[in-house]
Amino acid sequence: QIQLVESGGGLVQAGGSLRLSCVASGRIRSIDKMGWYRQAPGKERELVAGFTSDGSVDYADSVKGRFTISREGAWNTVYLQMNTLRPEDTAVYYCSATSCYGPVERVSCADYWGQGTHVTVSS
Repeated sequence: QIQLVESGGGLVQAGGSLRLSCVASGRIRSIDKMGWYRQAPGKERELVAGFTSDGSVDYADSVKGRFTISREGAWNTVYLQMNTLRPEDTAVYYCSATSCYGPVERVSCADYWGQGTHVTVSS
């Protein structure tokens, strides 16, 4: 099983920056997707930014131009650089990974989640 641990959250003023980190550990067969989600109070969890196995990146419209996802070559560590933070960015941020395995004829995939890290942006 894959364990994901997020860090880097905290309290920051509007306009400030934070860098979140996600470290994957455990018996990793492979990681095919990895990304960041967030959930604000009273709202559904939403995708913030994510990598796919082909190297493409998806961003939520609300964070384009402000947030950047990156990785250290392998999938073991993924970052989320958050700039020009707004109070609306206040949420619990979760790291997610998708691991696929098995022969191509019957590949199976499983999703893994970290415990979350709090980000609070004050005005």
